[in-house]
Amino acid sequence: MSNVNMEATTILPVLKKKLAFLSGGKDRRSGLILTIPLCSDQTSMEELSATLDYLLSIPSEKCKARGFTVIVDGRKSQWNTVKTVVLMLQNVIPAEVSLVCVVKPDEFWDKKVTHFCFWKEKDRLGFEVILVSANKLTRYIEPCQLTDDFGGSLDYDHSDWLNKRLVFEKFTKESTSLLDELSIINESDKSSTVDKDKSADCTLLPSFDPETVLQTGHELLSELQQRRFNGSEGGGGGQGGPAWCPMEEELLAQPQVMKLLDSLREQYTRYQELCRQRNKRTQLDEIHAKVMQVVTWLQGPGSELLKTQQEIGDSMRAAQALQQKHEEIESQHSEWFAVYVELNQQIAALLSAGEEEEVVELKALQQQLSDVCYRQAAQLEGRQNVLQAAQGFHSTTQELSQQLDGLLGMLCADVAPADGASIQQNLKLLEEKLQTVEAGLSSLRQKGAMLLEQMCSQPSWSLEETESPAGEQQDNVQHIQAVMEEMQLRKQRCEDMVDVRRLKMLQMVQLFKCEEDALQAVEWLGELLDALLKTHVRLGDDNQETRTMLDKHRKFVDVAQSTYDYGRQLLQATVVLCQSLRCTTRSSGDTLPRLNRVWKQFTVSTEERQQRLELALNFHTAAEKVLQQECVDMESLDDVDSTGKALLDRLTLPVIFPDGSEQYFGSPSETAAAAEGVRERLLLVEERRLQLQEARLHNEEEEEEEEVLNGQEARLDVIGEELSEKEDQDEEEEEEEEEAGQQDEDLERATQDC
Repeated sequence: MSNVNMEATTILPVLKKKLAFLSGGKDRRSGLILTIPLCSDQTSMEELSATLDYLLSIPSEKCKARGFTVIVDGRKSQWNTVKTVVLMLQNVIPAEVSLVCVVKPDEFWDKKVTHFCFWKEKDRLGFEVILVSANKLTRYIEPCQLTDDFGGSLDYDHSDWLNKRLVFEKFTKESTSLLDELSIINESDKSSTVDKDKSADCTLLPSFDPETVLQTGHELLSELQQRRFNGSEGGGGGQGGPAWCPMEEELLAQPQVMKLLDSLREQYTRYQELCRQRNKRTQLDEIHAKVMQVVTWLQGPGSELLKTQQEIGDSMRAAQALQQKHEEIESQHSEWFAVYVELNQQIAALLSAGEEEEVVELKALQQQLSDVCYRQAAQLEGRQNVLQAAQGFHSTTQELSQQLDGLLGMLCADVAPADGASIQQNLKLLEEKLQTVEAGLSSLRQKGAMLLEQMCSQPSWSLEETESPAGEQQDNVQHIQAVMEEMQLRKQRCEDMVDVRRLKMLQMVQLFKCEEDALQAVEWLGELLDALLKTHVRLGDDNQETRTMLDKHRKFVDVAQSTYDYGRQLLQATVVLCQSLRCTTRSSGDTLPRLNRVWKQFTVSTEERQQRLELALNFHTAAEKVLQQECVDMESLDDVDSTGKALLDRLTLPVIFPDGSEQYFGSPSETAAAAEGVRERLLLVEERRLQLQEARLHNEEEEEEEEVLNGQEARLDVIGEELSEKEDQDEEEEEEEEEAGQQDEDLERATQDC
């Protein structure tokens, strides 16, 4: 029968029944002894067959060639069962069986029958079967090779053997599987350097722990070397035969375990070296990843933080806020610099024990990390220097501004010196403050130059990382220059104000002159208002004349506006001079109200005059248009008529001033003359209307024409009567104006006499 690879775990319940076992004993031919202990219970032939198959798979082919001696213990069984077992051996164990010893009970079986039956089947069975009592079994087998069941001295513990067997098979299975896995891992790593990192994740860890498997193997080997696995302590019997080591020589357990241990140690050593290399590679990769993480942050977010902090602030408070923000950025960088120090130490440790290829890579990483960190540290230091210089600049600016404010406050204070000594004292104090301001401005220029130098000497960003921040730097430079220029301008203004204080007496003279000129401007506006109301009455006889009068009126208004502006400027100058001199004028208090009152009256009058001229211009323009055109619609005539009547009505209205008083333009005769021109133009328009109506009614009946003509004549009569009444009224107004003019002349003569 060939060797069949079976496992005890598959038939463990059957093996525990001890249906058959190999005790480790041998017959005189060095053949293994197979014991089949039959019991009174019914023995399952299938389970017995499975047990025999498993037991016969353990010895080597060399052991099987020496043949087996089978002991069938039938003392507790029936003859038919024994006979069945003996016949079954022919199928289970082929030609390897050399002798079958059937242990019979004393005086129980018919010796003649049993002997005759086995003798009869001898040729067919192929092996010899003998019936023997237990006490006579030593005739065929040495007592030292028999267990105590048959009066021998061979120790055999089936449970211990089964446990050891399970351990052996487990070790064999795990070690074989582990060897295959380790071999695959080692060979795959050796064969391909490209895929080793990919396969490391899935094959680097074997299914079994090598240390545990090795420990199990060593314990098993120790047991085998002590001959406690499937055998005794040795000894060849009472005749002093050779020492037996059945598991080593017959069952091949110890050599197999030793071979597996040797192979496992070899593969495990290679595997450990592989793991060491991979761990080293992993460590290098981790260092590389951390280095790149530091470099990426410093060149990315860290650099962006610094790039966005290019301002220097516009005040001391703003500079302090920028300094606080910079300290926060430095704190963030400090964490990464700590990582840099740690990585540098790790790289230094690896450089001392690294290989040449690794040393080159580590030095490159170390150099890259150092360059980036030092460059970033230089940027931080440069930014810190700029902020410190900016704080000094803003501090000096603040002090200078306070000094200028103090000087300006002194210049703007209401000073009324009582004598020359107090004036000299004030001037001396002004000079001292002015010198302090000059010293502060000089210090500000020095601080500004230092700040500009720090900004220019700040390390620049590489072109690969960012564009040049020239725009932001230019803004900072312009801000610094603007601050210094502003301080210079403020100082210059203070110096000018000091000069003004020196020229205070000249300002007094100028004040009196401004007061006189302002009064003169009020008189001029009054004269212009009188001229406007008395002489600007005519509206023009046609479009061209009215347009010319409108242009002259606008120029007249411009002259008055200039006069009023001049008066306002004089009064404003008077106020400024009074504030500068800290005194009040004698007449400026009521001059401005007078000027404003006259100007308001003049403004109302000019607006009324302009509206009349514009209305007259529209009237003449429309009238000339309807008179010159051949085809005119009635709506145009009605518009001219309504415009003319509105103009006549407006001529009769007075000018109402803001204080409620009223004043008419010119004399009544002049107003009547202006209205007469409008009425004449209205008559021409009405005649034009009649002509158009006559042309339209030419084809109508004569009676209708007579009625229309009669109506028109009646209307003309009414208009003539109105004109006559208006002329009479105008003559009366002229007489009244002549009387009023005579009274004005008398008043002027009286004024001149006074």
